[in-house]
Amino acid sequence: VDREGAGKHITAGAKKVLITAPGKGDIPTYVVGVNADGYTHADTIISNASCTTNCLAPFVKVLDQKFGIIKGTMTTTHSYTGDQRLLDASHRDLRRARAAALNIVPTSTGAAKAVALVLPSLKGKLNGIALRVPTPNVSVVDLVVQVSKKTFAEEVNAAFRESADNELKGILSVCDEPLVSVDFRCTDVSSTVDSSLTMVMGG
Repeated sequence: VDREGAGKHITAGAKKVLITAPGKGDIPTYVVGVNADGYTHADTIISNASCTTNCLAPFVKVLDQKFGIIKGTMTTTHSYTGDQRLLDASHRDLRRARAAALNIVPTSTGAAKAVALVLPSLKGKLNGIALRVPTPNVSVVDLVVQVSKKTFAEEVNAAFRESADNELKGILSVCDEPLVSVDFRCTDVSSTVDSSLTMVMGG
């Protein structure tokens, strides 16, 4: 959605437009817990980015602040969406044209690159792909990063816990239980870190 398209709502009488997807052009993007304090009432059209960016950005912020991200890649295992076809049919993306409820569909995601819209210091440092799967809700982000400081898994989890108890309280949480996706259907946070799956190589 670009400013011209979203602006039609303003013309029709809306006072504000919140896009719940990545915006195009100069539309400012805000993610709660990351850069939402930069919002001003002068902004009439804003983007809240995508669901994946809202998951990724808070814990990426912690990793970058504590350990310094050099570069990284992410894979999101993502519930299929309305943009896909339920039966094999036409679509501009030939993979999304395939039956969504019957396949694991590799496709693109702009979530990793969109993190740079809310954390400009990470511009050009993150990339990723999506695997669309036949689940009704809840998605997983697997992030692999190279950091500038030597660390170990317990220290990384401790950094997540500290942020979850303080500045990211209500936005980021840390889970120590062996749960699966269905257990998070009613979660009230943007991102949950599974502490048992945190790994550090060479730490």
